[in-house]
Amino acid sequence: MFWEPSQYNMRNVASTLFTFIKQRKIGLNDFIQKLVSNPQICQHPDVRAFLQIDQNQPQETDAYSDSTIGSDEFDLSPSNSVKPSDFDYLRIIGKGSFGKVLLAKHKETEKYFAVKVLQKKVVLKKKEQKHIMAERSVLLKNVKHPFLVGLHYSFQTADKLYFVLDYVNGGELFYHLQREHVFLEPRARFYAAEVASALGYLHALNIVYRDLKPENILLDSEGHIVLTDFGLCKEGVEPDGTTSTFCGTPEYLAPEVLQKQAYDRTVDWWCLGSVLYEMLYGLPPFYSRNMAEMYNNILHKPLLLKPNVSNSAQDLLQGLLQKDKAQRLGAKNDFLELKFHSFFSTINWDDLMARKIAPPFVPTVSGPTDLQHFDPEFTQQPVPNSVANSPEDVPFTASMREAAEAFLGFSYVPPVDTYL
Repeated sequence: MFWEPSQYNMRNVASTLFTFIKQRKIGLNDFIQKLVSNPQICQHPDVRAFLQIDQNQPQETDAYSDSTIGSDEFDLSPSNSVKPSDFDYLRIIGKGSFGKVLLAKHKETEKYFAVKVLQKKVVLKKKEQKHIMAERSVLLKNVKHPFLVGLHYSFQTADKLYFVLDYVNGGELFYHLQREHVFLEPRARFYAAEVASALGYLHALNIVYRDLKPENILLDSEGHIVLTDFGLCKEGVEPDGTTSTFCGTPEYLAPEVLQKQAYDRTVDWWCLGSVLYEMLYGLPPFYSRNMAEMYNNILHKPLLLKPNVSNSAQDLLQGLLQKDKAQRLGAKNDFLELKFHSFFSTINWDDLMARKIAPPFVPTVSGPTDLQHFDPEFTQQPVPNSVANSPEDVPFTASMREAAEAFLGFSYVPPVDTYL
């Protein structure tokens, strides 16, 4: 028996969905920025506690870090690194709190990349350098998994940071979900399986992703998913370890995060449950236009499962969206508990990892310059000249020296030039 809403309910759902889409881009970071912009509010002890930042994030470097301190200056452009002028910047394809993502073509090889360009002064002003360095560290570990975006190079100039990443142009999962409202169960299962395998891989490296949402799940030109944006990842979380930073996206926050309790890797399984629910039902499980009401729903409202999905899907959602993290699916054996759940019984996991399972949907993409699945809000903007002409060799000011120290070890060149 399928759930068939009345015409009135359909209009109500449509109105709710419109509001949801409109507000969707207002993330937790923007909310916090509005909060901190009021000095009087910031002095309140509860607000200060709310804004406390986890100080235990490890700062990792590796054998390929190239930004080193000399006696008088910083080496920002080592001879074996790429630089901004090595690329032609064709279009803006995304925008975030700290900069832009651009489609770029490497001049020598004519290969296409997504280049994420961040403004150092903005990152420093918002005190987010720790998350940028964590993102770079996590990206270096993604090369062995088929559903995680790969890093080819990272480099910096006096005022900007550059990530040279895989270019994926099949569109955000959010874009396709917004257009189709819901996915049929086989399609939702395929995406959930690929995402689960990616999260399981990160967990095996003691990394908690923490910001799973349809906007961070991309489709490549063949229809496979690519998980991106690792700025909120937390490294060094052992299987029985916890962390406590309040971060994520409001619609997908797990109850223990909202309650500012110590949490573990099971927050990622809660988020996967929320995304799967949204794929099957059209909205996140506890969504409300009112933020306070939505938070109350996450904490206290029972999970509502309408009977238009299979029993195995409902069982999986109940397991993933268990409010008590100790009882949540994945709490004991992590990814293995999902892997052997009946919902995924039709998935051959070896074939999945080998990308041998045919995707249920293939985006219509004519080539690398086909940008139809990107938001015109970005693609129609002019590419700023400063992206390619960022100063690579200028006298250091005090602020530039401070920025170089903050991002020491950011630049990365692979040991063998296999990417460009």
